[in-house]
Amino acid sequence: MGKPLPDQAKQWLDGTSFPIVGTVDPDGRPQLSIVWAKRDGDAIVFSTLANRRKGRNLARDPKISVLVPNPDEPYEYVEVRGSAVVTPDPGGSLIDELSWRYNGRGFREADEKSQQRVIVRVEADHVVVYLDD
Repeated sequence: MGKPLPDQAKQWLDGTSFPIVGTVDPDGRPQLSIVWAKRDGDAIVFSTLANRRKGRNLARDPKISVLVPNPDEPYEYVEVRGSAVVTPDPGGSLIDELSWRYNGRGFREADEKSQQRVIVRVEADHVVVYLDD
């Protein structure tokens, strides 16, 4: 079980914040992606394709960092560092749910839904909170 998410991160993830996910490329360099995400209790979950760079990186090395910005104040954020657990999502249920939240409609890229879609679950080993007080 990971560390609890701060209330600010929960609030931002329950809305439509655009988290930034950092994974480790094969050469050790960071790789960043903006994702749609939500929380499941104190875990952050998002969808990707297994063959995308972040999917391949996580299959090789589960280390991950997720920066959750305050959508109303970009200088405020919560960073969650931990390990990812990747599970298959063959029907694309998570990407469809997130599309409804972020776009107000179902996910439309049917060709991508039929590919090897996965759910990434991140629990915190370390949490950094920055609030512009």
